[in-house]
Amino acid sequence: MWRNRSLVQTLGLSESDVRVVLTRAQELKKMWLGWKGSEFPHASLKGRTVVNLFFESSTRTRSSFELAARRLGGDVLNFTAETSSVTKGETLFDTARNLEAMEPDLLVVRHASAGAPLQLSKMIKVPLINAGDGFHEHPTQAFLDVFTIEEHRGTVKGRHVLIVGDIAHSRVARSNIYLLKTLGARVSVCGPPSLMPPSIEKLGVSVFHDLRKALESADVVMMLRIQLERQNQMQFPSLGEYSKFWGLNAETIGSLKEKAIIMHPGPLNEGVEISQDVATGSYSVIMDQVRNGVIVRMALMDLMVGHD
Repeated sequence: MWRNRSLVQTLGLSESDVRVVLTRAQELKKMWLGWKGSEFPHASLKGRTVVNLFFESSTRTRSSFELAARRLGGDVLNFTAETSSVTKGETLFDTARNLEAMEPDLLVVRHASAGAPLQLSKMIKVPLINAGDGFHEHPTQAFLDVFTIEEHRGTVKGRHVLIVGDIAHSRVARSNIYLLKTLGARVSVCGPPSLMPPSIEKLGVSVFHDLRKALESADVVMMLRIQLERQNQMQFPSLGEYSKFWGLNAETIGSLKEKAIIMHPGPLNEGVEISQDVATGSYSVIMDQVRNGVIVRMALMDLMVGHD
């Protein structure tokens, strides 16, 4: 059983918490792949309403939450800040309180301010899922990443997962570090010193600045986008220089193990952190991540607000 009312971060989750979600995702994926009818048989969200409360742009996350809820028979209300009373000065908390008064069953919240979903979860009674907040956390991305790794490489325990890129501004990196460490993975990070958070080693990760050296022992390589929108100024000389030293391309993948896999949470900046041929090549499981995003979010909603 899922024992938490909301999911706002992976920090603090136990291994049993994580395994409950991954097991349910496996069950739902097997059911989905074997179903040929027009309506998914496990309609555990029938009569339930999910509100997608997104204050930041999104393609994969928002679409997959909507698809996940609809596959389970739920109703979905999509909220966009641009067409709401936020443009008239209404605060996030007032917006959430008003939506709560309409009695939805689940809020899915994405916000540019780190900590906003956590504060909301303390103020409202409706269960809440954090769909990404600033450069704090993105817990459902970490769940789908772990699910995808285990599909391709078995258990993550003992695997070397290398996260490459803009670690300092990445909520995906944080959520993955916490979740992977909880499950017993060995985690390393790699990138320019200017894109490393202070004292990152305290999270139990190894730090590399030489990509080719870091790739040699990696079982999983997770590439990250440079998040210029979260930086006060350019923190490296040029995109060209970044690509030369920390980009994954046909040359650098020569350092990879034979059975290594390459991941990316999206959106991709092709030609910067990853080349197109690598993103679509034999090492890549990026499209599996996208597919599994729907399944994992189905599992979470099923556990949190689904009918027994």
